[in-house]
Amino acid sequence: MSADLFEHRAVISGIGQSAIARQVDRSGLQLTLDAILAAIDDAGLTVDDIDGLAMFPGGGVANLPGYANGNLYEIQDALRIETTWRQGLVEGMALPFYGPAQAVATGQARHVVIWRTVKEGSAARNAGGRPAYGSTKPLAEGPQAWLLPIGMLSPVCQIAPFATRYMHEFGLTREQLAWIPVTQRTHAALNPDAVYRKPLTVEDYLDARMISSPLCLFDCDVPADGATAIVVSAADTAADLRAPVRIEAMSGVVDGRPAWDQWEDMGRVGHGTAAALWARTGLRPADVDVAQLYDGFSIEAVWWLEAMGFCGVGEAGAFIDGGTRIALDGELPLNTWGGQLSGGRLHAGFGHTAEAVRQLRGEAGARQVAGAEVAAVTNVGGIEAGAALLTRW
Repeated sequence: MSADLFEHRAVISGIGQSAIARQVDRSGLQLTLDAILAAIDDAGLTVDDIDGLAMFPGGGVANLPGYANGNLYEIQDALRIETTWRQGLVEGMALPFYGPAQAVATGQARHVVIWRTVKEGSAARNAGGRPAYGSTKPLAEGPQAWLLPIGMLSPVCQIAPFATRYMHEFGLTREQLAWIPVTQRTHAALNPDAVYRKPLTVEDYLDARMISSPLCLFDCDVPADGATAIVVSAADTAADLRAPVRIEAMSGVVDGRPAWDQWEDMGRVGHGTAAALWARTGLRPADVDVAQLYDGFSIEAVWWLEAMGFCGVGEAGAFIDGGTRIALDGELPLNTWGGQLSGGRLHAGFGHTAEAVRQLRGEAGARQVAGAEVAAVTNVGGIEAGAALLTRW
């Protein structure tokens, strides 16, 4: 563990979100600017203080239906600012603020805004359902040329076989898995910005239609419209900031083939990243007060619980059973904003990061975890994984 980590020279200084719903009657640009301006104000800064811009994911990710990030120059022009650093992040480190933290830590910028904007709820409505791979192109390209002919039409089709394997190998039941979406819906009921707030029971979960066995409707994140922005600032500007949050450690490990179907076990994607994270800090899993773990699908939250060492490999079913351990007053409150399963698919760990900051500041309202001082945040983008530990200032 190094005593001079670059992330210690950076802080998360501001978070901002636009309106979030299944459909929002605003353009992607309008949503983006709503979130960015809110984040700058939250940091206690002005637009003129911003000298770095980044978007995630960037040019290396296909422009899938509902991806509404826009481009860096469009946003820079709209804000009417000059920048010293810009980055259109491509596939790689699956942690949104990794690049911005490096920029401010090395003096390339002082205050960087990074954002993620989605219009996936509107895209699903316009397409008559959630768009599938290749739905906007006449011919399948890249990995999809091999996947579409065998019925792998969307991410849930690809991840479901790995869920089946895990359940067979370790005995996880659907009754146990249900506690991820059920508990997160309870948290979402306390979040006025969550897409779904109606109570959800285990019986509701078991009765829901299957999407790709063994994953049902409530195992899948909710397509939504909305934007989230994060301001990352140089740590030596802390005195000028409203309520900065420390970045204790972060990591991103990229390995394996660049396609989900070519992994031997998707359940282990986060293990290398988690090991690298813990190697950068003296904190241990038991020190974490609240966990915001990526939940594009409920099974991914299960895998992250194990990867991060909150329970042993194969033990997550028992850990989540009954929901008491992952409740707001449990030993590891999980996805306290409702996660993407109820709060909405804000994508790429942005919603998770924003909630971690709220919890550490004590600004989460009715869902506030008492005494939260350490938060874990994870993200996974297919085969790329990222993780961070954030702490109260």
